Amino acid sequence: MADIEKQVSIPVSRGTSDESGPSGSGTGTTGGYFAGPTLQHTISHDTQRAFPVYHRKLGNPAPLGLISFAATTLMLSLYNIQTRHITVPNVVVGMAFGVGGLTQLLAGMWEFGAGNTFGATAFSAYGGFWFSYGIILYPGSGVLDAYGGDKSNQLNDALGIFLLVWFIITLIMFFGTFRASVSLAALFFFLDLTFLLLMIGEFMQKTKVTQAGGVIGAITAFIAFYTGAAGLYSPDASYFILPVGDLPKRKEA
Repeated sequence: MADIEKQVSIPVSRGTSDESGPSGSGTGTTGGYFAGPTLQHTISHDTQRAFPVYHRKLGNPAPLGLISFAATTLMLSLYNIQTRHITVPNVVVGMAFGVGGLTQLLAGMWEFGAGNTFGATAFSAYGGFWFSYGIILYPGSGVLDAYGGDKSNQLNDALGIFLLVWFIITLIMFFGTFRASVSLAALFFFLDLTFLLLMIGEFMQKTKVTQAGGVIGAITAFIAFYTGAAGLYSPDASYFILPVGDLPKRKEA
């Protein structure tokens, strides 16, 4: 027993040859372990060899977030344009909750795991935007009903303030894209312009301005589709790649 306790307290490095050591050096022990100058492991309680460590490679969640954002934005923008004479946009509620909201939020959480702070913040924030917008339009929430009667004139101003907040958030995000890519910078530029036009349309109650916001929103959606596809079409999965116009990064001193 004393001999065993002395053996377990010895730091060891694992070898692959017989008891003579990996290169004829070091002290041989039972089971292919050797005590020598290159010691990395210590046997604490038994002599069972450690399990191998696998480093799993995470996938890129950005295409999922971008395509989810693009799909929901395009749908709402077509309603704002009044495509097919649609003036009630409540069908977008399902997309806002399931795709624009939940899927984007998941993409944002996975971006945190990938170490991408900008992507995590953007996807999580706009996932929250779609959740909140869906709640506003959802009849069961009672938000729109609260502006009935003599308060109906306040609804446009309330929605205008809601869009103003997101105009500011998007402007902050836009300034964070200057070293990313042309497509990403263009995406946030047109998105900010979309919020601006929709905000003005609500404050001034001008249908034409809201329709213009819908047109710019559709352009934003197609840019998001393109940027998402560029991340999805990797050399391993596609015969071609889409250029995004990478901007010069900051040089290390």
